[in-house]
Amino acid sequence: MKKRFAILFITVMVLGLCVPAVFAQASGTVKGTCKDAEGNPVADGIVVFSNLDNGQKYTLKTNKKGEYFSLGLTPGKYNVTLFKNADDMKAGKQLDIVKNFPVQLDENVLDFDEKKNQEAAAKGQGLTPEQVKQMQEQQAKAQKETMTVKSLNEKLSAAKASADAGDFDTAIAALNEANQVDPSRDLLWFKLGDYYRMSAAKQTDPAEKQKRFGSAVESYQKAIQLKQATPDKDPAKQASALAAYYNNLAEAYAKSNKIDDAVKTYELAAQTEPSAAAQYYFNTGAVLTNAGKVDDAIAAFDKVIAADPNRADAYYWKGVNMIGKATLAGGKMTAPPGTAEAFQKYLELQPTGTYADPAKQMLAQIGGSVETSFGKKKAAKK
Repeated sequence: MKKRFAILFITVMVLGLCVPAVFAQASGTVKGTCKDAEGNPVADGIVVFSNLDNGQKYTLKTNKKGEYFSLGLTPGKYNVTLFKNADDMKAGKQLDIVKNFPVQLDENVLDFDEKKNQEAAAKGQGLTPEQVKQMQEQQAKAQKETMTVKSLNEKLSAAKASADAGDFDTAIAALNEANQVDPSRDLLWFKLGDYYRMSAAKQTDPAEKQKRFGSAVESYQKAIQLKQATPDKDPAKQASALAAYYNNLAEAYAKSNKIDDAVKTYELAAQTEPSAAAQYYFNTGAVLTNAGKVDDAIAAFDKVIAADPNRADAYYWKGVNMIGKATLAGGKMTAPPGTAEAFQKYLELQPTGTYADPAKQMLAQIGGSVETSFGKKKAAKK
């Protein structure tokens, strides 16, 4: 009896030893290495194995080398998704996916190499006929764009060379040809506006001069429209370019004697690029000064000073406009309050500047003194 029990015990033990081997054959292991488009390891990435038969998911994490490993996956077909990190997984932003990957018994290797995938895609490998067609169309479009840009840049360079030589008509013709090739480039319209505006000053026929200023306005307006429709990725760069377009449009308005339009457009430039507002307000003041609108000019130069208190010429031209409001009684000139201070501030900032002598002369005319220490507290006498 004891002998039979021993035999039975040994049999059970043998069967027991066989059990792990039997269970081990019911699952497989998976491992692999994940690399991004630059060939670097996808460290702390997430690899999700989704069983297509029962919906079971296995979520694995890569190490610093981009490696992952797991035991005990049920054999079957899986969709395997790679995410750059846990946040991307939550957002559903996948880096790559392999569909219908067969997990078999024993070891299964699945590597992700985004750089190789992109290279293979570029060669049309692993793509459906429709995907290959789309890729070829994209490549053809990119090549056409490259050739178009090259052609337009050549015309732009040729136009600049002609304009630099004073031949604005040839420059205008070159850019008109460029706009016929592709009328969607704001820079071409902007430069065309410049050349129309600059060529207008050389015209002796008033009608032709006005016509060219009109063409300049139309070209600038087109450039602005296109720039607003296709903004730059860099907001600061976008603002700077758009403000420059407004500035030159305002100058074309001013040359056409459309002062109100010029002032409004300079204001748009200042609002678009506040960091350069002082210059746009100064241009406004200059236009208003030339138009004899003294009060408006003074207000414009006050805006310049508010934007840039150290801009010396703003004080000078403010003073010039205030002199225009001076009255003469008994041979004595009386200027509005603040006139002398404006010239004194200019001399403080630019004691030997371009307008130093005229500033001193105007101070003398209104009985003001030259104080290059204007604005500074004087030491008390002992």
